[in-house]
Amino acid sequence: MRPRKKRSVTPSSASAADKFDDDDYPAYTMGRAAEMLGVTPAFLRALGEHRLITPLRSEGGHRRYSRYQLRIAGRARELVDAGTPIEAACRIIILEDQLEDAQRINEELRGQGRSEEPSA
Repeated sequence: MRPRKKRSVTPSSASAADKFDDDDYPAYTMGRAAEMLGVTPAFLRALGEHRLITPLRSEGGHRRYSRYQLRIAGRARELVDAGTPIEAACRIIILEDQLEDAQRINEELRGQGRSEEPSA
């Protein structure tokens, strides 16, 4: 999971067809997102307060969530349902993301090192 990174096209530059496939397109209202996850809007607000996800805002100022953000919120809900305090759940997810990034970078660097070895 990557809770803080923007990865694909922005909503204003995406064509209508691209929006269906864009995990980052803010398609869901807070109420719909909460319903889909089986949580309260307050839970989603708390994830924002703990800086796990930052929903985009509609022109009217309403929070809008992407499918990617809903997956992150779903992971947070799993941890909270297992008894983890919400602050700790958010920190765990952020640390998992940092570990994933470090492992990816490590693999990339190892691959570069192999390609630079002199041939016999």
